Amino acid sequence: MALAEKSAVASQLGKSIIQAYEEMELPASVYILVILFPTFLFFVGTAALAVFLDVFLLVRLLLPVLGLLLFLAAVGYPRIAIDQRRIEMENRFHLFVIHMTILSTTNIDRMEVMRRLAQEEEYGELAAEMQRVVDLVDVWHLSLGDACRRRAKDVPSESVRDLLERMAYTLEAGQALDEFLFQEQDVLINKYSTVYQQSLSNLDVLKDLYLSIIISMTFALVFAIVLPLLTGNNPTLTASIVIVLFVFVQIGFFFLIRAAVPDDPIWYLEDGYRTQTKKRMLASTVIGVSTSLVLVTLLTAGFFELIPGTEQVRFDAIPLLMYMPIATVPLLIPGFVFWYEERRVFDRDREFPNFIRALGTSESAKQSTTSEVLATLRTKDFGPLTPDVNDLYRRLNMRLSTEKSWRYFTGETHSFLIQKFSEMYLVGREMGGGPKRLGELISDNMNAIVNLREQRRQQTTTLVGVLYGITAASAFAFFIGLELALMLSSFDIDIQSDIGAEIIYTDQYDVHVLRFLILLVLIFNAFISSLVLRAADGGHFGNSYFHFTALLWLGAVTGTITEWLVNAIITVDL
Repeated sequence: MALAEKSAVASQLGKSIIQAYEEMELPASVYILVILFPTFLFFVGTAALAVFLDVFLLVRLLLPVLGLLLFLAAVGYPRIAIDQRRIEMENRFHLFVIHMTILSTTNIDRMEVMRRLAQEEEYGELAAEMQRVVDLVDVWHLSLGDACRRRAKDVPSESVRDLLERMAYTLEAGQALDEFLFQEQDVLINKYSTVYQQSLSNLDVLKDLYLSIIISMTFALVFAIVLPLLTGNNPTLTASIVIVLFVFVQIGFFFLIRAAVPDDPIWYLEDGYRTQTKKRMLASTVIGVSTSLVLVTLLTAGFFELIPGTEQVRFDAIPLLMYMPIATVPLLIPGFVFWYEERRVFDRDREFPNFIRALGTSESAKQSTTSEVLATLRTKDFGPLTPDVNDLYRRLNMRLSTEKSWRYFTGETHSFLIQKFSEMYLVGREMGGGPKRLGELISDNMNAIVNLREQRRQQTTTLVGVLYGITAASAFAFFIGLELALMLSSFDIDIQSDIGAEIIYTDQYDVHVLRFLILLVLIFNAFISSLVLRAADGGHFGNSYFHFTALLWLGAVTGTITEWLVNAIITVDL
């Protein structure tokens, strides 16, 4: 039974790859000739090199593996491209349907709704798919229902396919587009929440997997340092090989996290003018990075006595591992600035659903302009959003164009969701949509997204604990293994077997090189871990400054304390 299931899975995978070749924009024959055939030749060439080259065994084994991976990547790329299209569609699907719903409530016909959605470039593949539907109607004179049904057969996303099929059926049955889409809202929110929570569950699985792999790699590095005492191999070479594997594992985990978590950006920084927030972030980054570079230069020059007059300064009093963390302290400045501004964006997102619902209800009840309604609403407390609401009222009251006023409003909030939903509300109002209906629709959807973001933050908090814990444990294990090996290699030991061969090899350790390699591991671990945390919570990568510095300090302090404890124990024993 297990064999039959595996055969079925393999057959399904093969069919999906063949289908992907048929759906490529590039003809399959051209792809095979230009891409597949050269990569196959490269694989054969690497296998031949592995046979004839007289190099280290591990290198000879890795050469054909590299060629095989490149060839398999070329074989599977069309399928990967289809998956990328599917992921791009599903990442923006909920915003796309909300936008379509809002447009359907206005005074434009349903084909104009499709044309406007096709012009929204930020929807990517979804906009391209709408353009194909429009072309089928305008050029080939199909009905909208037939066009949706025809395209539903070719889209890679199940959610989009399901929506197009049901839209085709209901439109042909005579139901209005806005009625159909409003009925879809609860289904859409539930489906989006399910997919979002499933992605967060995948993050939990990846976290446990990462913990297991890093523990294994940590022990592998410790063994690579200690085992040469018994085998006589070069410890620098064995440690370097394990470190390269360690680096590839962490890079791979970073890309896995980016692929697994929902694509739900927090920031909106695309506007053309510089706000005070942008100026603060830019200034803090310039100050932090430049100060850090100055410290690196001064500490390096002082350590090697390159600056006149520093010969009397006790640079050797600073533990060697602490030089890099000390130099990165200024990076905490941009780290805290980005963290503070991101908290404010989160808080604005929480308040915006209440604001947009109140605005829509008030406009509908008073039958007045947005400016007159804001004159009343600006007296209410919307938390961090209140200053932005006041600025919006002032701009509208000064007869600045409505579009520019809202653009400045969304630019100063720096929130991706506020920018998208404000734009939808403004377009819906300009085209005759009911403000109360628009406000309630936007408020309900944004509340659902904000609640899901809270769950994501909780998951990221546990990931922070795991990464900090594994950093401390890895640093401890690295330096315990290094100090043990160096302690044994420093002894004058001459142990030989009965046939005269050495049992313990103590003369091949280069202390400075090994310490430098472990320091590189700590730096790279801090760098990738900080990027992983940013990818996991969807925030600005400027927050990585804080985690990079904190993780580097944690690893360096743990290593320094470990070295001190081992030396203290040895001194006491002696």
